[in-house]
Amino acid sequence: KMKKVLSVLLAVLMLVSVGSLFAACTKEKTDDKKESSTDTSAESSDLAYIKDKGELVIGITLFAPMDYYADEAETELTGFEVEFGKAVCEKLGVTPKFQVINWEAKENELNAKNIDCIWNGFTIDDKRLATMSISDPYMNNKQILITKAENAEKYSAAGSLKGATVVAEKESAGEGVAQTDAFFEGCNYIAVDSMAKAMMEVKSGSADAAVIDYVTGIGSLGEGTDYADIVIVEGASFADEQYGIAFRKGSDVTAEVNKARKELLADGTLQKIADKYKLGEQLIAE
Repeated sequence: KMKKVLSVLLAVLMLVSVGSLFAACTKEKTDDKKESSTDTSAESSDLAYIKDKGELVIGITLFAPMDYYADEAETELTGFEVEFGKAVCEKLGVTPKFQVINWEAKENELNAKNIDCIWNGFTIDDKRLATMSISDPYMNNKQILITKAENAEKYSAAGSLKGATVVAEKESAGEGVAQTDAFFEGCNYIAVDSMAKAMMEVKSGSADAAVIDYVTGIGSLGEGTDYADIVIVEGASFADEQYGIAFRKGSDVTAEVNKARKELLADGTLQKIADKYKLGEQLIAE
């Protein structure tokens, strides 16, 4: 009888022990899940990520008047986008870091967190809106045709570029125009790695014409520039568009940048920067 009692007591103790162990394991798993959930939440905040590291890495390419070096030694970066970026970063409480990127790889750079945004005369379109978070538009733009002054009249009509060499930046809105618009029917299109390179090709005579952003043309061509002999072909404008700043899909930084832009518009700062680079009329002031 005593053995039977002892057996029952032993069974009860084993059940209590197993129950305690199960409860401890369950609590540990629950705590792990809560911790994991908190970590995921923190990681999902792009704003927290950027503020934690204290800098916004801005992906750019070099072209005036947006992002360019003011000196031959390439020590001082300047331009509309540079000053605009600095002003917004001051509002966000972070330091801007401008990083030159390969334009073709811009979205890969963004998603890999090598950069935090693309802020470089970035045209807003439906394809990009589907894969990135893009700010409110801040500047109007269009694509234009440039050539040497002596050829401006020659290339002013649709089909007039048949057999001529036309260049544009690869993966740019200009490339889309050169490859699809009837104006360029019969031309020999060649992609180059930047708008600056496109202008240099025309200047050197390696290309007959180039398709570039209008804002680049008004800030880089004409008297007193390195491209005094290059002109905008009158009447040859295409693809009205708007610029925005691209962030990772779902980024909560976008709303903060939109807020900062509105504040800079309200106090006149952004208009002053735009006027400095001859872009005042292109600025979207709303």
